[in-house]
Amino acid sequence: MDALSLLLNRRSQPRLTAPAPAEQALENIKQAALRAPDHGALMPWHFIVCEGQGLHKLGSIFERSAIENDKTEKEIERAPQLPLRAPMVIVAIAKYQEHPKVPRVEQIASTSCAVMAMQMAAQAQGFNGLWRTGAYAQCDIVKKELNLNDEDEIVGFLYLGTPVTTALPPEKKEAEVFFNHWR
Repeated sequence: MDALSLLLNRRSQPRLTAPAPAEQALENIKQAALRAPDHGALMPWHFIVCEGQGLHKLGSIFERSAIENDKTEKEIERAPQLPLRAPMVIVAIAKYQEHPKVPRVEQIASTSCAVMAMQMAAQAQGFNGLWRTGAYAQCDIVKKELNLNDEDEIVGFLYLGTPVTTALPPEKKEAEVFFNHWR
């Protein structure tokens, strides 16, 4: 698949199964992340790749968060199962570094670009994924369990695996709704 087709036909796939990317495919995904735009060459990214027992460890963190945040019994029961929706979850973290020319928002944006690059690299190799955020990405308990500083940001959880179904082609959007041209 050429790069333009990949970008124009990107669709998240929520139904994923094994296998997850491994060996060279996973290395390609990692290398794609490391090519994200990066003002100041700060490399503010940090990634935690969860597979196998790592998915259960992440689920335990979600469960602790649900308990400590007084979630409902149903939410507490569901929490440890969330990472098991795919054979791999990559936690994407912006590790903030104070810099006079590179504000925190740019470092978060750089990490976000890295997530997009990883998802595109996965899709280019026959895998797919879904980028999730939600309450656990914003939770101080989760951040503490992952040894993050207050200024660090969980940009999201990238669920990766093999798609269960073939995605329908994306609806074409009217670009003019989102773009103004100044001539």
